[in-house]
Amino acid sequence: MKKTVRDVEVRGKRALVRCDFNVPMQDGKITDDIRITSALPTIKYLIDHGAKVILMSHMGRPKGEAKMEYTLKPVAERLEELLGQAVSFISVPEVVNQQIVDAAGALKEGQVMLLENVRFRKEETKNEAGFAKELAQLGEIFVNDAFGTAHRAHCSTAGVADYLPAVSGFLIEKEVKFLGDALENPQRPFVAIMGGAKVGDKIPVIENLLKKVDTLIIGGGMSYTFFKAMGLEIGTSILDEDSIGLAGELIKKAESAGVKLVLPVDVVCAKEFDNNSEKKVCDRENIPSDMMGMDIGPKSVQLISDELAKAKTVVWNGPAGVFEMPNFAEGTKKIAEALANSQATTIIGGGDSAAAVEQFGFADKMTHISTGGGASLEFLEGKALPGIAVLEEK
Repeated sequence: MKKTVRDVEVRGKRALVRCDFNVPMQDGKITDDIRITSALPTIKYLIDHGAKVILMSHMGRPKGEAKMEYTLKPVAERLEELLGQAVSFISVPEVVNQQIVDAAGALKEGQVMLLENVRFRKEETKNEAGFAKELAQLGEIFVNDAFGTAHRAHCSTAGVADYLPAVSGFLIEKEVKFLGDALENPQRPFVAIMGGAKVGDKIPVIENLLKKVDTLIIGGGMSYTFFKAMGLEIGTSILDEDSIGLAGELIKKAESAGVKLVLPVDVVCAKEFDNNSEKKVCDRENIPSDMMGMDIGPKSVQLISDELAKAKTVVWNGPAGVFEMPNFAEGTKKIAEALANSQATTIIGGGDSAAAVEQFGFADKMTHISTGGGASLEFLEGKALPGIAVLEEK
């Protein structure tokens, strides 16, 4: 168990907090602030317990340059509204300079400041000691609450822990609890749903899950690679050609592990990758050579819903089809609905799955929605995440 902010004395201390404020922006406005609101419990705890709070985050990919379209100024303004208090924000291209050091030193208990985008410095993503030291001099305790970047060994996620006592915030604590319990001590039956396009990206996750789950459901674009491995015609459907052999091996591994592997039995096919394309439902054995699979069909929806109705723990990562197009969203929507109506512990593994449950209005019915797509995948793969590995043990 990792230490959290509850396990250390924070009163009067400068707490350097890594958050994930990498929010979507349009015309200089934040379009979705869930990553900011997710960090509030930790920030409010620190304020209420008399810490001097110094927040840091990245946004976008400025690639080591001070590109002002990636400034965190809009985040500072939104934080002020949400916290109901001033948030000091000084934008300097080098992120840390004497002015910032002085401002951090002048903070009083309960006050908050936000640093400029840490990726304005090219050293950040290389985890170079020099920049990690510059950041570390601002604080007396390091609090990592950025689960979305915990799988990256960067200066602000891991490097600063070389110089400061390091603990987790409440968001990382919650992520580790839900994902960790699912992997190590799930209520059974334990069902995992894997979707998305590329099989190659998910092979290590699937291999790890085959040791843990009772049922593995494959959907989305990756199912066509499995169909190909089974010798089926997939028309012009998306295919991860390099992974056909691996898909075949996974089918055999599931069988030898006694895991029930569920693949779609019918698909919604379309002539073109277009919402308004001509479409029809085909059994998986009868996909026309000039059409592509875009969603799971009604028989597959029923098959998957029946499996989910029996489940006690479900992890879902990756949509069942091209849910961004309304005409091909039904399969993903029905899975989200089945999970919303389920009595199981339901864990949504960030990324597109999180976007889907949000889009269809089922987010509040899920037990836990991960804030990190890549990080949750690596966690499910059984990897140690650098931003969590550096935190002190209880």
